[in-house]
Amino acid sequence: MTSFILSAIKAMPTDDYVGFTFFVGTMAMMAASAFFFLSINMVEGKWKTSLLVSGLITFIAAVHYYYMRDYWAEVGESPTFFRYVDWTLTVPLMCVEFYLILKAAGAKTGLLWKLIWASVVMLVAGYIGEAVYPAQAAMWGLFSGIAYFYIVYLIMFGEAKALADKSSASVQRAHGILCKFVLIGWAIYPLGYMIGTGEGQWYSFLQGAVDMDVIYNIGDAINKIGFGLVIYSLAVSKD
Repeated sequence: MTSFILSAIKAMPTDDYVGFTFFVGTMAMMAASAFFFLSINMVEGKWKTSLLVSGLITFIAAVHYYYMRDYWAEVGESPTFFRYVDWTLTVPLMCVEFYLILKAAGAKTGLLWKLIWASVVMLVAGYIGEAVYPAQAAMWGLFSGIAYFYIVYLIMFGEAKALADKSSASVQRAHGILCKFVLIGWAIYPLGYMIGTGEGQWYSFLQGAVDMDVIYNIGDAINKIGFGLVIYSLAVSKD
């Protein structure tokens, strides 16, 4: 681990703030994974799977950040493919967390699959707009946004909300905080998308405001680690 850190620091120019966020992101995700995995045996059995999923989310992200950081250092371009592979694995797992904490209140697998499929549509449309047909990024961004708002509807007003209202006070609090992460934290990603695909689009005025990858890296740290900490707080609560 020490040799990895030293080699990463040596290979990274001191003024490469984008590469620095990849490096910090790798370390943060690794640390979060260790914390969540080591905490599994400290919580009640009903929360072990939720905490395991939290650890998997940050572990998968850590592995991808390791490769994305190297890709950025070697190529000097956004590692779009690696990032979307990461999201395709981790975002559905974040949706799984809603199902797991609401399972005791009667959540069915139908809700789980609705959230997963909506997240996949959101990501596939985003990838097409960012990497396949960037000239049509606004249109594909709209499709991605529709899937996103469907997820927001399910968790804040629809089936998941109804289940949360029947749950314990601690589950209601956790559900409410996770909903805020989706509504506010996930909203960071469209900003990065618009900045990265701004040329020729209706949001071209945003292009060059800040590097797209910095926005994405900040969003990942806030949401993936934040989701896990909410689950951990629920698991150790006495309610």
